[in-house]
This record gives sequence, structure tokens and C-alpha cells, in this order.
Amino acid sequence: MAKSTFSLHVNGKRRSVQTDPDEPLLWVLRDELGLTGAKFGCGVGICGSCSVLINGTARRSCVTPVVSLASNDTIVTVEGLARGGKLTRLQQAFVDHTGSACGFCTPGMVITATALLEGNRRPSRRDIVEAMNNNLCRCGCYNNIIESIEGATARRRRKRS
Repeated sequence: MAKSTFSLHVNGKRRSVQTDPDEPLLWVLRDELGLTGAKFGCGVGICGSCSVLINGTARRSCVTPVVSLASNDTIVTVEGLARGGKLTRLQQAFVDHTGSACGFCTPGMVITATALLEGNRRPSRRDIVEAMNNNLCRCGCYNNIIESIEGATARRRRKRS
């Protein structure tokens, strides 16, 4: 298939790529733009390791063809969350609460949790478990992941008090 040029808004920057229209966003991010935070896990949208934010919603980049994206869609990868070299509260909570073991699933977990916290600033433990239910961690660090997300919300609550 002939390559096409796509204009993508990734991590606050306009980027132009030339690729096959059916190329999954994951490979465009990794191979064309050098953003390797999103990981290839299952390749069929089940594990969540490839999650990125598209217009604020966590989506599986391994099953999102680049042609399905509009030029005004905003894509944020895990690399685009930190500002000025400073981790977000959530990213720092993953560090503080040992929210990862091997770290392979962590970018997808952080992206999914970011989307959760943007939509629900005070999620219950049940809300967190439900939101994270479709992200897989082969190391089994689920309790630490949940505690990381709870830690980020607790820190947010303390700052407002």
C-alpha cells in the first residue's frame, strides 16, 4: 500500500509522518517518532501496555490505525505527562508506592489511571479497580498499582485542605 502523510498532534507538538494508512499508532509513535513509552504487549488491544491518551481518553494504540485519527486529535504518551522534568502526582505516586515491578506495563497503567483521575478526581477503590481491570500486569503488582492511584488522590486531597 502507498504511504500517506499524516499530521499528528503528539505531546503538545505538531508532527508529520509518512506511513501506511493502516499502520497502528503504536508503531508510528515508536518507530517514526521515537516515543517508546507505549509498549507492544498483546497486539490485539487486550493488555493495555500500549495505551495512550487520545483527546483525554485512554486508547489502545496497537489497534488504532493512524488513518482513524483526525489532525486535530490530541495524543499524549507517557513521555508527554511530565512537565519541565517534573513527574505528575500520579507518576510520583507510582514511584512512592512501588506501583511497578518490571515496569513493562507501567506506562499503560499510568495512562489509564490518568484518564480515570481526569474524569473522577475522587475515585473509590472500586472505581479504581474497575478502571484498571483491563490493564494486565504479569508481575501481579495490582495492589501496589491501586495503592499508587489512591496515593495520588490522597496527596491531591491534602494539598486542597
